[in-house]
Amino acid sequence: MNDVARGPSPRALLPRARATACALFVFAALIPAVALAQQGVAPALPEQKIPPESREAMRLSYAPVVKKAAPAVVNIYTRRVVRARESSTLLFDDPFFRRFFGEEGPFAQLQPERQRIQNSLGSGVIVDPSGLIITNNHVIRGADEIRVVLHDRREFDAQLVQSDDKTDLSILRIDAAAGNLPSIALANSDELEVGDQVLAIGNPFGVGQTVTSGIVSALARTTVGSSDYRFFIQTDAAINPGNSGGALVDMGGRLVGINTAIFSRSGGSHGIGFAIPSNMVATVVAAVATGAKLVRPWLGASGQPVTAEIAESLGLDRPRGVLLDQVHPAGPADRAGLRPGDVVASVDGFEIDDPEALRFRVATRPIGGSAELGVVRQGQVRIVKLALVAPPEIPPRELTEILGNNPLQGAVVANMSPALAVEMSMDTGLTGVVVTEVKANSRALRLRVRPGDFIVAVNDDVTTNVAALRKAVAKAATGWRITVRRGDRVITATIPG
Repeated sequence: MNDVARGPSPRALLPRARATACALFVFAALIPAVALAQQGVAPALPEQKIPPESREAMRLSYAPVVKKAAPAVVNIYTRRVVRARESSTLLFDDPFFRRFFGEEGPFAQLQPERQRIQNSLGSGVIVDPSGLIITNNHVIRGADEIRVVLHDRREFDAQLVQSDDKTDLSILRIDAAAGNLPSIALANSDELEVGDQVLAIGNPFGVGQTVTSGIVSALARTTVGSSDYRFFIQTDAAINPGNSGGALVDMGGRLVGINTAIFSRSGGSHGIGFAIPSNMVATVVAAVATGAKLVRPWLGASGQPVTAEIAESLGLDRPRGVLLDQVHPAGPADRAGLRPGDVVASVDGFEIDDPEALRFRVATRPIGGSAELGVVRQGQVRIVKLALVAPPEIPPRELTEILGNNPLQGAVVANMSPALAVEMSMDTGLTGVVVTEVKANSRALRLRVRPGDFIVAVNDDVTTNVAALRKAVAKAATGWRITVRRGDRVITATIPG
């Protein structure tokens, strides 16, 4: 085959192009200098830059921080068995047949049940040399097996010590024979400022431990996340799937947050990541260390953010704080002298922007102490001392499963109290009989009763407590009229006997 003659390749021409461009640049740069010289004016000299005087001055490195913090960051692998009934023919792809033979249909049992192993990965942080590890609750939720891999590649089975859905945090423990595991100290996350440099350490995509750098781009983000205490540090340090539960550290190598979530349209990092502040982490770790049940203080009041319109009507200089619309009788806020219409503007000097921030500030304070609230009332600012106490269980919950031949059979109910409201992530001002669970294959399930529903009346008998509800369903009846309150709606169902 004859070779075809070719001209110089684009790559070969590149040096010539660069040389020509440089010559033109130098020529253009000399023109002003020549003109100034002809006019007898000396051109201004460029600013003199002093070269580094030592090797240390030449190198900007995060290596010392990484060496200190990275050994305490672990990889977490979980496995769980997922059981599901799958259709064996194309017939079940039809919506009509799925209605009857789907997982919730009346003939679901006719489908074969299959199981598969679901694997997932995440990260965690050793916060105690004895083997205590903090991670996100969503990393290990529902896991049948939890495996932890250390920085030095040692592997351990882990036991779940405590799980807290409200903060999306969980504590694991591993039994390392040698003990003395590398751990990381918790910083005071309230000392962080926007612009501070931070590092995110974790195991994204299962590629192994990675370190990314960035800055704190916002504090107290409360409009993201699905946990009850939505109060996050925002950073542009790259956080990707698998980083969940990993460490966000400051330049001292201390833990300032647990990486939890990202804002992304593709699943990858877009420079908007969120971490749970270390001060919230500390409350969970402290409960485990003392062996006490994790209980947080409650305010005994609820309210709404102060909008621009509300601020103007109240004579505030700008929208800020939480406008209280409900104060629980004999609760901490009530005893402190707060009342509906007050605006809580700060807690211990930290400004409050919305109810989530107020809830976070109170929840991170220890029970038995007190907090100073900055309160605006009729345009006047005053400081109110709030006692930090646990929510009381008054009245006693009297957890009861409804039995017998009635439409509520299989519903587990309780008397609502502030303590139960906190457990169920509901408003602590609610009262009455609340459904906490609905048993499988029960009449209550077929009636579509849900946890969180309040049973208001049965056959027009008002049910203000569990005893009244038991009495109402025990009466003989030819038919049933059940009234339920679900959120802001009241639903009444009539069921033939």
